[in-house]
Amino acid sequence: MPQWISTPITAELVRGAIELEKTEYGVLPHRLGALGREQNVDGQLAMAEAQPSGVRVVFRTAAAAIELDVLPTKMAYVGVPARPDGIYDLLVDGELAAQGTADGGNVLTIDFSTGSRVTTPGPVGSVRFSGLPAETKDVEIWLPYAEITQLVALRTDAPVEPTPATGRRTWLHHGSSISHGSNADSPTGIWPALAARQAGVELVSTGFGGSALLDPFTARTLRDTPADLISVKLGINLVNTDLMRLRALGPAVHGFLDTIREGHPTTPLLVISSLHCAIHEHTPGPLAPDFSDGTVKFMATGDPEEVAAGKLTLTVIREELARVTAARAAGDPNLHHLDGLTLYGEADEAALPLPDRLHPDAATHRLIADRFVEHAFLNGPFAEKS
Repeated sequence: MPQWISTPITAELVRGAIELEKTEYGVLPHRLGALGREQNVDGQLAMAEAQPSGVRVVFRTAAAAIELDVLPTKMAYVGVPARPDGIYDLLVDGELAAQGTADGGNVLTIDFSTGSRVTTPGPVGSVRFSGLPAETKDVEIWLPYAEITQLVALRTDAPVEPTPATGRRTWLHHGSSISHGSNADSPTGIWPALAARQAGVELVSTGFGGSALLDPFTARTLRDTPADLISVKLGINLVNTDLMRLRALGPAVHGFLDTIREGHPTTPLLVISSLHCAIHEHTPGPLAPDFSDGTVKFMATGDPEEVAAGKLTLTVIREELARVTAARAAGDPNLHHLDGLTLYGEADEAALPLPDRLHPDAATHRLIADRFVEHAFLNGPFAEKS
């Protein structure tokens, strides 16, 4: 048996989180600031921001064996087959070396039809990695993107020290469920994580499933988070929640960007519109689940005739985002726009259809990442200046 060394999990060992909350078990990574969490009254956002998409435990060690105790909160949905346990990705010196899952944990059961949410308590679990090279290396444990994860204890069979600063630029990204990770095969398979790795930047993700809704407290979190590069991907949640009308959209986008600029007046800021999604291209929300074939898919329930009265579709929002960013860019040379159809368009859907009509599969996450790197990091506003 290894001679275990326990190391407290502190902010020095966690990257990608906005804040760490101390709990009775350990620490809980958050991706929304404390004031925003206080002001938020929506259960979906509360769940999404506490799911650690892009969050990883990072350290340097010569350990051959690593154990991480966690208290996950796993999601279950009434009428939907049980979801597999979330995957933990272990990277050694930047390369994927192993994957694991954690047993135990709470279960949050959600009923789409009623909106009810019930949590069943469970025990602390562990994820273990062994057989690693017993030499000094940089280790990253990427946490499951769709499970709330309290970090309880870290044990290794050799001492741990914080990984030195990389000097890489920090990319702060905000978006909806696709940025959060929906249908990616693992936490490092989400398109922002893939893009960050290709581009050699440090990712901080505020991709909130179902919750990219121009909330002022989200803008303040972006404003107050250190970053060298910022992107915001907007559109799909505004349609599928049927949250606002066209009259409110432009001022809300201006206000969101104004707030970000209070903390980042000259930082490259890229506004990205929605990917292609056939059900909402010309049909407003709200969105509804469709269980007709025994699986969960989604459908738009709005009336296209109401677009003339101000209801939003993806087509309408793309036009408005292009208009707002063009108007602002006249006085803000570091503000840029990227049409989401460049990343995934109608022709792509024919080759790589969205399995549930809303979210991409793992191959499509890779496609989006490759195109984003091309259009933002290699030939766009995030390219490094010589």
